Formats: sequence, structure tokens, C-alpha cells
Amino acid sequence: MADLAALEDPRIRAVNERHGDDHGVNLTRLRAVAKNLKTQHELAGLLWETGDTAARLVALLVCRPKAYSAAELDAMLREARVPKVHDWLVGYVVKKSPHVEQLRTAWFADADPVVASAGWDLTSDRVAKSPDGLDLDGLLDLVEVQMQGAPDRLQWAMNTCLAMIGIHHPALRARALAIGERLRVLEDYPTPPGCTSPYAPIWITEMVRRQGAG
Repeated sequence: MADLAALEDPRIRAVNERHGDDHGVNLTRLRAVAKNLKTQHELAGLLWETGDTAARLVALLVCRPKAYSAAELDAMLREARVPKVHDWLVGYVVKKSPHVEQLRTAWFADADPVVASAGWDLTSDRVAKSPDGLDLDGLLDLVEVQMQGAPDRLQWAMNTCLAMIGIHHPALRARALAIGERLRVLEDYPTPPGCTSPYAPIWITEMVRRQGAG
């Protein structure tokens, strides 16, 4: 904790707070702290319990993802209200857990939109990598009805799922593009030069072009 406190930078905190992240530690330096610690699952638990965002990010890097029960991961996700902690928990821990599919289906329909967004994130991963058993048309039905009015984090996750369907499933590409064009979600999202817009029609078209699968 002292090492992390020493790395605090008010300028980084100011930038992070604009995105809802309440920490001021450069992530490259934070990763270096975790690298020096190596895997220490018990320490990860202690760091998580501090509630400190920088400490929780380190915890997610030094834990053993497969050591958590489904109930523990569910409790952690419900505590993870800071976007970066939420993203790292889902991306670095839950996706490596043997309970990932159980949690995906449970979270997908959760009444808490932040929890539901994790379910949609995990579903997007399956859409791209292992879609067997998924009802892709049914997912597009939900996106079509719910995405436009969804809270920000859930809307973003649903939009990602829409894009993944359009990019990876040519038979549904025209429908995915049509939904994106009709709903216009994230159409005006500020996109830095050299980056691809998260607006689904642009995102899908650009990624398909890169794949040479047009």
C-alpha cells in the first residue's frame, strides 16, 4: 500500500476521474508492482479487502483466477463499481475461471445494469470465439429493443456484442449493420485519430475490411 501511495500522481488521478476511475497510479508502474510480487493469492485477497482501487487492480494481477468460487467472483463483481476494476476483473480473472459460463448466464439477465454488462461482455467473447449454443438472432432481438435506452455501461457492452455478431457472423452482418444504423448508438462518440469508432456500422465495416472477408 505504501508503494502504491508513493506512485500516486495527481495529474493521472484527474484524467482517470473523468472516466470514473478513482486512482492516480500509472498503470505501467502498477503492473510493475504486480510483476515484482508474482502470484500471491492470499495477498490478493488482503489487497481486495482494502477497497482501494489501485490495490484491487494489483490484486487482480497477482491472484489465481481458478482459485475463486463462483460465489466469490459474484460478490467481487457486485463490489467492483469502478470501471477499470470491473473491466480487469472480468477480463483477467472471470474469463480464466472454470465458472465463467455459469456466471455469464447468471449475470446476463441481472437486474443491476453494471452486473448485466459483465454478462454481455462475456457473451461478446463467446460470440467471437465459441458461439455454438448461443442464440445470435435472439441476442440481436434484445439489442434492438433494449440497447438505445440502456444505462451507459450496459449500452456499451450490448453495442460490443452487436459489433461482434456483425464482424464474426457474415449471415447476420446485414441485420447487425441495419440495427446499428437505425439505433445510432455511439455514432458521435469522440474517437482519437488512428482508432476505430465504436459506432457499430463503422466498427463492423472496418474490421471486416481488415480481415479481407468483405
